Amino acid sequence: MQSFTRRLVLAGLAAWSIGAASAARAPIVLAAASLQESLTAAADVWTKAGHPRPVISFAASSTLARQAEAGAPGDLFVSADEEWMDALADKALLAAGTRADLVGNRLVVVEPAGRHSSIPNGGVRLARLLGAGPLAMADPDSVPAGKYGKTALEKLGAWTAVAPRVVRAENVRAALALVERGAAPFGIVYLTDAKASSKVRVAGVFPPASHPPILYPIARLARSTNPEAEGFRRFLLSPRGRAIFARFGFTTPGRLR
Repeated sequence: MQSFTRRLVLAGLAAWSIGAASAARAPIVLAAASLQESLTAAADVWTKAGHPRPVISFAASSTLARQAEAGAPGDLFVSADEEWMDALADKALLAAGTRADLVGNRLVVVEPAGRHSSIPNGGVRLARLLGAGPLAMADPDSVPAGKYGKTALEKLGAWTAVAPRVVRAENVRAALALVERGAAPFGIVYLTDAKASSKVRVAGVFPPASHPPILYPIARLARSTNPEAEGFRRFLLSPRGRAIFARFGFTTPGRLR
């Protein structure tokens, strides 16, 4: 009788565990396009630990921030710059105490694989090398990678010469794709984007002093009520989570706020 009762208790616990797992909802993450490989890998590890797989929407930070402002579904926001995170903070759309700098990055000039250009300072020589060809960039008026690129070229005295030849892409991965296809001889992307593609090579690295530090802040959206979202946020910021991003070439900013 005791054995039968024990089996009933165990069966009940198993049923409760299955029910609890099915009740957990997958968090919705709005993430900068340049995080595709790294954040997907982090989601894989999180899922293998028994959590619902995060649903990740990758796009330009500007697009995602505007979606969040408009009330689109979302639990976490990971921006490729601080400005778009600030925009949501100014509208009280972030959960208090959840904003932190997740990773950092570098800005580079890429060209199709097989070419052998060298652009030591990332700017002045680029203006000469371009000739009549286009330069692929994320939109410099709104997308973080494009804004960093424009600032760097201005600092290096090359923007005036380069601006007429800029092909504006909707995000940094779209700019990368133009170079991969040979539609543009050069492009400005993050170092991690270049590392993710076998179809391009780095022709030059912008000096860190030529643009603001590239930081990716993460925060939970104020309207989120999903406990899985906070768990995933904490995992990404943990040493184990940061190690995943490091594998893809991101740096650790080491700064929380």
